[in-house]
Amino acid sequence: MADVPIEVGGRAYTLACREGEQDRVRLLARLVDSRLTEARRAVGRGQEARELLLAAMLLADELDEQRTASAGIRIEGEARLAALERCAVRLEALVAALEKPAPAS
Repeated sequence: MADVPIEVGGRAYTLACREGEQDRVRLLARLVDSRLTEARRAVGRGQEARELLLAAMLLADELDEQRTASAGIRIEGEARLAALERCAVRLEALVAALEKPAPAS
């Protein structure tokens, strides 16, 4: 395992990844940071977890659009809304987990 220092939203983190995946982790961190900046511009500064949730939703929306386009599938109306709501529920759970204090070493 390799430790990779990243920065998202002006905060430094260290993530573990498989050896050889460090550049990919850095790239993904820059993508998340970019969407976080976009979210902050759109709605202003607020609770960090909510800002990260909005950034994740922007990424999820982009991913959904790309998957839908590449598969030639169109999800319309309520089906698309339901898929985004499921994504939001998962992201809320992730935010809640991230907000929990780390166990003492």
